[in-house]
Amino acid sequence: MKAFLKWLMGNATQRELDGGTGRTFRHHHAWCWNVAPVIVPTGEFYDEIQLDGTYLSGGWFLLTAIDGASGDVLGIQWTDTEKYASWKALLDRLPPPRVVVIDGGQGLASALKACWPEARVQRCLVHVLRNIRRETTLRPRTDAGKALLRLGRALVKVETIEQADAWLAALNAWFSHYGHLTELKTYASEKGVVRPNEVRASMDWWWTHLRLRRGYKLLRQLARKGHLFTFLDPEFADLNLNRTTNRIEGGINAPLKDLLRRHRGMTSAHQRRAVEWWCYLRSPYPAEPTSLIRPEHWQPSHKKIIVNNEIPGDWGTEPTAEEGLWLRKGWAGRTTT
Repeated sequence: MKAFLKWLMGNATQRELDGGTGRTFRHHHAWCWNVAPVIVPTGEFYDEIQLDGTYLSGGWFLLTAIDGASGDVLGIQWTDTEKYASWKALLDRLPPPRVVVIDGGQGLASALKACWPEARVQRCLVHVLRNIRRETTLRPRTDAGKALLRLGRALVKVETIEQADAWLAALNAWFSHYGHLTELKTYASEKGVVRPNEVRASMDWWWTHLRLRRGYKLLRQLARKGHLFTFLDPEFADLNLNRTTNRIEGGINAPLKDLLRRHRGMTSAHQRRAVEWWCYLRSPYPAEPTSLIRPEHWQPSHKKIIVNNEIPGDWGTEPTAEEGLWLRKGWAGRTTT
């Protein structure tokens, strides 16, 4: 098991660890895929928890919860999309924190309201800026779009309560000057009207400046909910709260994708088991991996690997190859003339 994890978590090849072609290594360690590490909730209370979902490969998402202070992985959840049921399954296993840092998503918002209604929310300001950029583009053509993009860029630079107040005043000033544009409508019956690609043929009218409207309404909604500057609230002055999900993006998601790149070619089930091991070893109190071994794990694996914390659904898990590390393809015994 130790050699298996050294290979799985590290950069050494099977040949380097085995001293041969790697075939012997695969034969001796195939049973290790049967050992399923499970992150057991500690029950401890955390001041800040960061939540994020990331698409890895094979059509599945990993939802992750980490301690905002230490970066420890508190829990994971497999799912096909970032939906309410998946987020709720993860949140139900953890006690509510004082503050939760998120990057948005309707499914997560509904799950937070159901499971952690008292937790304060801090939206990732970098993701808010990305949302604004998506609506205005990097080179907006109108003065209103340019001003909205400047607001988005200024948002990520806010560091004090005074700066936050000035930013909110600037948002109100933008609406006073350009707000009428967000209410303009275009009617299909008007002469010479060109219907945008994103407008359905059945629609009789649409918002003339839809992207501008969406960008402004996002900022206004977050400002009214108080989700932009929770990190500046005097109530949390002693916590040094994060205002972005950079810790989970760079400390969890990026290394996991690098892990899968190093071991590209594994079956989907083995990829998920590798991710589980990586997260387990970075949980607050991981047990010694060898202590997880049970007699039934030594038996050859002829069945699908059971992956932890899956929301029910058809994952299409492939059967494992006899040598255990990837699914072999091709015609056995094929000859050419």
